[in-house]
Amino acid sequence: MEIQRTLINQLADWKNRPQAKPLVLQGARQTGKTWLLKQFGRDNFDNTAYFNFERQPALKQFFQESKNPAEIITKLSLVNGAPVKPGATLIVFDEIQECTEALNTLKYFNEEAPDYRIACAGSLLGVAMARGASFPVGKVEFLTLRPLTFSEFLKAADPALLAYLESIIKPEPIPDIFFNPLRDRLQMYFISGGMPEAAVTLLADHDVAATQQVLQQILESYTLDFSKHVAKHDIQKIYYIWNSLPSQLARENKKFLYQTVKSGARARDYEEALNWLVQAGFVHKVYAAAKPGLPLPAYDDLSSFKVYLNDVGLLRRLAMLDPAIYGQSNRLFTEFKGMLTENFILTSLAGQFEALPRFWRSGNSTEVDFLFQHQNQVFPVEVKADENVKSRSLSLYRSHFNPPHSIRFSMRNLNAHDGLINLPLFMVDFVRKFIELNML
Repeated sequence: MEIQRTLINQLADWKNRPQAKPLVLQGARQTGKTWLLKQFGRDNFDNTAYFNFERQPALKQFFQESKNPAEIITKLSLVNGAPVKPGATLIVFDEIQECTEALNTLKYFNEEAPDYRIACAGSLLGVAMARGASFPVGKVEFLTLRPLTFSEFLKAADPALLAYLESIIKPEPIPDIFFNPLRDRLQMYFISGGMPEAAVTLLADHDVAATQQVLQQILESYTLDFSKHVAKHDIQKIYYIWNSLPSQLARENKKFLYQTVKSGARARDYEEALNWLVQAGFVHKVYAAAKPGLPLPAYDDLSSFKVYLNDVGLLRRLAMLDPAIYGQSNRLFTEFKGMLTENFILTSLAGQFEALPRFWRSGNSTEVDFLFQHQNQVFPVEVKADENVKSRSLSLYRSHFNPPHSIRFSMRNLNAHDGLINLPLFMVDFVRKFIELNML
């Protein structure tokens, strides 16, 4: 089974631009960057010349000895076993963070050999750049490949259901004949999450035990990165933070607390380790907003934040929540105080809008789960894991700031009333489309 990624459309746009810069495809490990670039090359070029700096470290010498694109292409053609032709060959540099000289050379390809199409992939590019690796600023383009969205998962699982969701343009109730199977598919997605190998294992083989094993292997590959790419004095700290994340998110107040990481832990001792996880793309750091002003990031309270995983399936596996509860009404959504549901909503919103969402808190008892900014409006978002939608916090926020529109995600049916739109959880990937059609 092959799962179609929506990012392929942006790759096609990049290929067809006359003066496209070299492309850097970012994303955490196991999100499918290599597979996507190879598929893109097969479908859109005469051939693909693939080079991996982790598996072929001798390639680094080409870029250390010369920054001349013509000389480098000649050597790469010999390694490839076939000519690397401008426009006809997709050049893929994989694990490019292992060769900073190759990163720098992208500048010269952009300036001196713009007809070559070069796409680079790197899992820890954020870490490399944070450490001061030289980078050709302004000479490359960036795209980010995230884990599969629920919509991408649904397209593979049931294309007709996705087509129905795409057809919805008004906030009118969804008939049960569509609503119930969409809820069931979302429960399946919470089992595998968006890591492509785990999703394919569940959808193609219907093997929950094998899906569990795939997720565990991905978690282990992440922890191997801790020991391979982190300064020795931070390795244990990252382990502590990583293993604390389920308990951080399972609390009623999901604010990240260093004391939960380890007794006596202080921010100044653990902040660098947490930032490594952010730079590696393993987690999202979501700040509290002092107020819902524009631009939203200008009002960050840097002392108050939450930390979410990059994928709901990995969070479920890390929390050791057994998939046996699949099918038990909405229990999968509500366990651990709805942490899986909140994490799911956050990762979808993060992929749809330019800035990462924030959250808003007033005192110790009132909190709106997320705020996001779109077209000079700030939208408050409430997340409910089932059909109980009572929310003192959102009501207080609305009376305080009088936003023109508010959003609530829950397992209630689609509806809108008095500036509040209720979207079923399985419609989160359509929130941007929906607000542009109905709210802006």
